[in-house]
Amino acid sequence: MHTKFFRGRRLRSSPALRDMMRETRLAAADLIMPYFVCETDDAAFRREIGSMPGQFQLAPAALKKQVAGAVDTGLRSVLLFGLPKSKDSQGSEAWNADGAVQQAVRMLKDEWPELLVITDVCLCEYTSHGHCGLLSAEGEVLNDPTLELLARVAVSHAQAGADMVAPSDMMDGRVKTLRTALDREGFYQLPIMSYAVKYASAYYGPFREAADSAPKAGDRKSYQMDPGNAREGLREAAADLAEGADILMVKPAGSYGDMIRLLADNFDVPVAAYQVSGEYSMIKAAGQRGWIHEEAVILESLIGIKRAGADLILSYFAEELLKKGLVR
Repeated sequence: MHTKFFRGRRLRSSPALRDMMRETRLAAADLIMPYFVCETDDAAFRREIGSMPGQFQLAPAALKKQVAGAVDTGLRSVLLFGLPKSKDSQGSEAWNADGAVQQAVRMLKDEWPELLVITDVCLCEYTSHGHCGLLSAEGEVLNDPTLELLARVAVSHAQAGADMVAPSDMMDGRVKTLRTALDREGFYQLPIMSYAVKYASAYYGPFREAADSAPKAGDRKSYQMDPGNAREGLREAAADLAEGADILMVKPAGSYGDMIRLLADNFDVPVAAYQVSGEYSMIKAAGQRGWIHEEAVILESLIGIKRAGADLILSYFAEELLKKGLVR
């Protein structure tokens, strides 16, 4: 007993030894940075998101400038969300070949062919009602009629040059529908990162300001998961994997480390975890008030997600950490 105690104490006494013995490490290759790109005539458009200090809504040209600085410090992967000029009940701007995301994909891939560009596939940013799918006259989300529209979105992103698509809508059967549509158009090698275990979470509040995607009526509890359910998450992940998903995601990350670990232990594919807007904003707010050591908490939170079993982490802190040299 004493031997074990003293041995551990000696190893912890030296920074070099502590680093050598660290079991979990965070690297630039683990991180995916989300961005919000706007369809606008103002090429220089760059507006800070009030509830997400340090994050911006960006025109495609402004996004390119923002990403340039991040790539120079080691950013390797991005996830794009789109904000259209106009919305309708179907979200038809989502598959516009000249939409904000499609423009941004072409621009980024032309400039940085090696940058991994992932696109979010959903309708909530594009629909006038703010839901992720079509609505019936009674306001119910129509699962099956939505699938074909999501397929159009995914194909339009692939045609623009996206390296990966990430469906976040949580409609049943959407991975199979996207895989079929992508294969039909010749995009056999394009992977799908599925938001497989996505909870109806209170942590999404700031995102809905960032993406202008809050539902005008009702909520998303009928198609996102109950935070109290774990076995359901395993069923959702298994279904998406069977339909052709290449990467399984857990969202949010911080409160769902158990789900990250369950997926890592039960499925032989990469597991991604999304540190969402609310998690970002709470750390930022506390840091700005001096209540926490912000950089230390950011790193600890991400190490915790990685230790839980995540191979990839989507985080709004990615760009900041790389620019400060805190992750390499």
